[in-house]
Amino acid sequence: MSILTMQNHPPPTPLSTTNPTVAFTTPSNYANRLSHLLTLKGLTPLWCPTVTIQCTPQTKSFLKPYLSPLNPIDPTPPLDRFSAVAFTSRTGISAFADAMSENDKPPLSPFGELFTIAALGKDSTLIDEDYISMVCENPKRVRILVPPTATPTGLVEALGDGRGRRVLCPVPMVVGLEEPPVIPNFLRELGLSRWMAVRVNGYETRWAGPECAEGVAARVEEGYLDSIVFTSTGEVEGLLKSLREFGLDWGMVRKRCRRLVVAAHGPVTAAGAERLGVDIDVNSGALWIEQKIIIQLL
Repeated sequence: MSILTMQNHPPPTPLSTTNPTVAFTTPSNYANRLSHLLTLKGLTPLWCPTVTIQCTPQTKSFLKPYLSPLNPIDPTPPLDRFSAVAFTSRTGISAFADAMSENDKPPLSPFGELFTIAALGKDSTLIDEDYISMVCENPKRVRILVPPTATPTGLVEALGDGRGRRVLCPVPMVVGLEEPPVIPNFLRELGLSRWMAVRVNGYETRWAGPECAEGVAARVEEGYLDSIVFTSTGEVEGLLKSLREFGLDWGMVRKRCRRLVVAAHGPVTAAGAERLGVDIDVNSGALWIEQKIIIQLL
């Protein structure tokens, strides 16, 4: 079962001189859908991915000890040592599945205490019957937990008191950027809730390189960028880092594009952007231009 999306760019959309241009910095797993939705609303999408997200041979090797027994003397399925696995992203869910697909048998035995798979919001739709069957032969041993608030903190609250139990946390290994505080805070909060959180770098988040903001920089120089959308703090840092390569900083962006509307998908991304000095106009799942909703994000 192949779940990870390849890092392919969607077909380029010619920039319009009349329709508002909306830049977005998301990696490819959201890009095609967001570009399509923007186009349907009569907007001109400008995709400038500032981070890439992928599973690598190295990250697969990090996951392997938790998915297949290494010691032939002790054939205990490795996930039996855990009470839960907690995912903070779609990519974590997909990377876990890709690693499991190389196993001869599921990593969780069919009998034992209830095992929790926790995921955020729409990410949980990836955890279907096929996915559960890869985790355990007995689907009744597995429960899916989706917190009402789709944030890492909401995930901790939904998991409740850990009572010293172990939870596996497949999270990103950040390359070329500073790790945002989201994951360290998540692991710390799990500890405060008496969970023994085990971090594993299940996939890689990497800066897309010094030229990744070229499209945004060009529009800023022309003064014709109407909006920009961020879906993670890493995207914000990646953009700022690349803009510096073009002799721009955020203050210059705001000065040259005075009507620019900056949107962040969710409070975690908004807080991360503000921490990096990028002021957010819209902190929700909806992007506003000229005082009306033009598109519903992810």
